[in-house]
Amino acid sequence: MITILERMKQKVSKTIIALLILSTFSYMLPLCLSENYTRTYLLLDHPDGTKQYKLNVVVPQSLYDYYVGQNHKQVSETDFPKFVTPHALKPIADKLWEIYRGDYESFANGVLMIVHQIPYQVTVPAKYPVETIVENQGDCDLFSYVAASIMKAGGLNVVLLYYEDKAHMNVGVSLPNPPHYARTQVYYIDYGGSRYYIAECTGGNWRTGWRVGECPPDLIGENPMVITLENCEQWSPGQVSASYTTLISSKLSLTASSTFVMQGDTITLFGQLKPNLPNENITIYVKVDNYPWTAHVTTTNPDGKFTYILRLNEAGTCYIRASWSGNDDYAGTDSPTITVTVLPVYFVVFSVIVVALACVGVVIFLASRQKCHEIEIQKLPEISP
Repeated sequence: MITILERMKQKVSKTIIALLILSTFSYMLPLCLSENYTRTYLLLDHPDGTKQYKLNVVVPQSLYDYYVGQNHKQVSETDFPKFVTPHALKPIADKLWEIYRGDYESFANGVLMIVHQIPYQVTVPAKYPVETIVENQGDCDLFSYVAASIMKAGGLNVVLLYYEDKAHMNVGVSLPNPPHYARTQVYYIDYGGSRYYIAECTGGNWRTGWRVGECPPDLIGENPMVITLENCEQWSPGQVSASYTTLISSKLSLTASSTFVMQGDTITLFGQLKPNLPNENITIYVKVDNYPWTAHVTTTNPDGKFTYILRLNEAGTCYIRASWSGNDDYAGTDSPTITVTVLPVYFVVFSVIVVALACVGVVIFLASRQKCHEIEIQKLPEISP
């Protein structure tokens, strides 16, 4: 029994010391202020157009960190669709439609203009589109994931085209009419009763790069594998911001009802969005130690404030931050990251055992002292009168 208790004591002591050290350092250091990543892309009103637009895309750091922590394994073609994230990039698609207004071909070519501005760099493992935008580099598959995400977010019927023998990927997009901006013979793939026009995502020259329907010479005559996107990501915890003007900065605060809790307990989070906008989705990102971020969603009240009750089921140092994706006027923003120390359940069990043993020990000690005192009294010599 003593051996088991000693082991539990050592284990709990080490855990508590580690948690206290981590907690101490986290509070000694300033709270982490998140930053936004801003990327700018140039667009034309149509492939042969002269009117130029400047699209500003803003990515909150929390959204980037979320995707960095996701599964990046790409073992076979069945893993490709998970890297297509339409919801996260939908604000970009919405802004493109403001230019192209129902012209599906020009919309698709506008998407190609964007990916043609990202520098080419062989990249492994695969990255999610938000990562590619922030890191501003990628290769054929990463560009294809970005392009497919924006096209699908814009309502286009799009597939990935994988050329296994060439170790290459591009996009196939279905259009109401054959492309008329193509400068060469139009190339396409027939699949499932639809005609998917080739959309090559590499190139590097956004003004004169590949257009929808054009095909690189080394891919002509190839029979790529068609990968549909029913299994692409259906939802993301946040979105990028996109605007043709400079977005106004916003701010987000976050506090917690407690900074030390027991495993399984809840805390209440309080926050304030500036500007004071009602009914805005606020994403609460949570992670314990080095595990990936998880996401929870709440909304602001009429004053731009929000609360969220969070149950902490894992022991360790818990990192929490809030994020707002922004809108047409304001850039998205993250709150500072706060930390909460979550003590393990067995700490309580051990504490109860220690207290109980201590009480027993005190009782035994007092009883033994009393007994010794009585014995000493009995042994005292009698005093003669």
